[in-house]
Amino acid sequence: MMSGSSPPAPSLPAGSGGFFRGYTKLCKGLAVILLLVHLVVQLFPSAVTYLALIPGRTIPFAWNLITAGYVEQTIPGVVVSIIGLLLFGKLLEPLWGSKELSKFIFIVNFSTSACVFMTAIVLYYITQQEIYLYTPLSGFYGVLSGLLVGIKQLLPDQELNLFLLKIKAKWIPSLVALISIVVSFFVNDLMSYLPVLLFGIYMSWIYLRYFQKRVETGLKGDPSEEFSFSSFFPEFVRPILDPVASVFHRLLCGRSERSDARGQTLDTSPLPGSDSIEANRRRERGQRALEQRLAEKLAAVRSSEGTSLDAADKV
Repeated sequence: MMSGSSPPAPSLPAGSGGFFRGYTKLCKGLAVILLLVHLVVQLFPSAVTYLALIPGRTIPFAWNLITAGYVEQTIPGVVVSIIGLLLFGKLLEPLWGSKELSKFIFIVNFSTSACVFMTAIVLYYITQQEIYLYTPLSGFYGVLSGLLVGIKQLLPDQELNLFLLKIKAKWIPSLVALISIVVSFFVNDLMSYLPVLLFGIYMSWIYLRYFQKRVETGLKGDPSEEFSFSSFFPEFVRPILDPVASVFHRLLCGRSERSDARGQTLDTSPLPGSDSIEANRRRERGQRALEQRLAEKLAAVRSSEGTSLDAADKV
């Protein structure tokens, strides 16, 4: 009896151990921070005043621009944030590396909080309503939506099953933004999360589009058409958006592009279409990495099944 009952026990850790090993140390560490900050806020409610973003008090408490992103004030919020961080980080960190992912999270978190702060100040001066100055704003949703943009860039054609529907990853950020806007009209409590989520999408796209350094080429950004601003919208809207987006593109990035062009003429000139080719290569690497992880997970499941069969034979 002892020999028959003991072998099946190791098969559970084998499967679950492979599952938990897929999550990176960086994401698990950030998940612990989210949980600890949530517990602190629950045990000491006054901590929200010092950690969350309160636009009317941000000038003396400037660190709120960083800490607000890690403050989840509700249990559903911290659960969604931890699960999303672990799942999205599991896809992106093997492709970007821990250093780039941590840099991305910091930049998106800080820039999102800064945009929310400026928006609240503008709304106060327009409406003269103090609710815009003293409502605590916080949440990790800006970073989560930014991670979705990263997945859109690297794995745009990967199909995800959502509520019995298969949706390509490139449409997930747009779908999340649309649903959030619609729901916010009916649920007032979600209105405070909407600016964080929308600015998270936009600021992450700006960073990935223009500033993220590509180690393999030494260039910055992703200028491919598949990752343009209009790619977040349906095709029938793109002819209207493209001219507007091109104006902002020239205003914001024209000088840097001219300097990059000078550097390229002194060194090497890129071949026509090299940007799109490089973007396709990056997506292919992402696809291969995803397939490799799926294969490893399948091998772990088969190994656990084999262990269970051997145990049954011994019985």
